[in-house]
Amino acid sequence: MSCSPEDADCPVVRAVGALGGKWKLHITYHLMGGVKRFGELHRAIPGVTQQMLTAQLREMEADGIVVRTVYPQVPPKVEYRLSEVGLELEPVIDSLVRWGQRLSPKTSSRPAAVA
Repeated sequence: MSCSPEDADCPVVRAVGALGGKWKLHITYHLMGGVKRFGELHRAIPGVTQQMLTAQLREMEADGIVVRTVYPQVPPKVEYRLSEVGLELEPVIDSLVRWGQRLSPKTSSRPAAVA
C-alpha cells in the first residue's frame, strides 16, 4: 500500500495524527496499567505540563482512544482509561518498549523527531 502524507484516507496518516506529538504514546503507555486519575498521570509523566496533559487527553478522547469518566461528587473525581480502540494499541506499545530496550542510551537520548 502506498499513500502520501497529504492523503487523509491513508491509515498511516490517521494513526500518526491520532498518536503524534510528544506525550500521547507516554499517556497510552501509562493507561495500559488501568484506570488513572489526572494527578496520577501527571506525576507519572515528568516534564508534561498540566495544560499540555489536559490538551492531549482531550484530543485522545475526541479520537476515541481514551475514555474520560467524571463522577458527580465534591471535589470532582475524573478518571481516564483506554477505550476499546485504545486497548488495541497495547501490542504496539509493548513492541515499542521491547524495541526501545535494544537501543543504546546514546540513541534514546536524542530529542524526538515528532513534537
